[in-house]
Amino acid sequence: MHPGRILIVDDEPPTLEALRQILGSDHRLIFARSGREALAAVAKHAPSLILLDIQMPGMNGYEVCRTLKANPDTAQIPIIFASSLSDDWNEHFGFECGGVDYVVKPFSPFVVRARIKTHLSLVNASFLERSYRDAISMLGTAGFYKDTDTGVHIWRMAAAAKALARLAGWDAHACDMLELASPMHDTGKIGIPEAILQKPGALDATEWVVMKTHSRIGYEILSQSDAPVFRLAAEIALGHHEKWDGSGYPSGLAGTDIPKSARIVAIADVFDALSMHRPYKDPWPVGRIIEAIETGAGKHFDPELVQLFSANIDEFLLIKSEWDRKAA
Repeated sequence: MHPGRILIVDDEPPTLEALRQILGSDHRLIFARSGREALAAVAKHAPSLILLDIQMPGMNGYEVCRTLKANPDTAQIPIIFASSLSDDWNEHFGFECGGVDYVVKPFSPFVVRARIKTHLSLVNASFLERSYRDAISMLGTAGFYKDTDTGVHIWRMAAAAKALARLAGWDAHACDMLELASPMHDTGKIGIPEAILQKPGALDATEWVVMKTHSRIGYEILSQSDAPVFRLAAEIALGHHEKWDGSGYPSGLAGTDIPKSARIVAIADVFDALSMHRPYKDPWPVGRIIEAIETGAGKHFDPELVQLFSANIDEFLLIKSEWDRKAA
């Protein structure tokens, strides 16, 4: 889809010219004079919005709309019906077919420009959100690029973190933000040598010093953005190896001085990481993982969060099994 490119479909040349006069100075326009031409133009030009007449010979506007909405590749293109049919039934049917708006001939230039501006802003917002999510996915994957696991760990962990945040009373928006931010918690591992990340055994003291730097490396990368999701990701990257009793790293924070986001991700991360095969260990049985987390309450983990985790363990096991099926 090309932001700003508009397809105008009408079988009457005066209407096409009128819309060219209204929109041509601000937008890249493509014109089609029939339903079949419209489908071909969509396939060729991938417009970001369509202004579509209803009454056309052959394939009418409703049929064009239904055809585009039935195709996953074109279903997201917003369609504004532009017609002389001003009755409620036609407007209602246009929306039923998948249209997002309806303008009536003869056109008011102000109304047409305003409707186009509104719907293009929604298209641009959707495009930006997809780009945002792609960037988040790439940064999350980058953290494990040199590791032995580039699979679903970060997404499985993010789902568990979201569930624990909800149980802790976070609102829906905050939970969604945590789910987006938490996969980037190990972004800093891109700065750790492969010999350390893939070592088939315990790290020695010198290697541990290097390994611990990944928290600050991740923070330094992610904190360069002012976007809320990246600020949250930076907070998590820096704090997810801190421990409730103050024995963690990099800052030796204790208790509630550790951001709650990092305390939540710490539990979700350990729960998932212990269930995976690593170069230095086999997967742990679920019972042993739960026991380790409960034993860590008040030492490694926030005891209130561990209590919520234990009381709702079936939900976390369901999340794990669902993601395991996806990975199979």
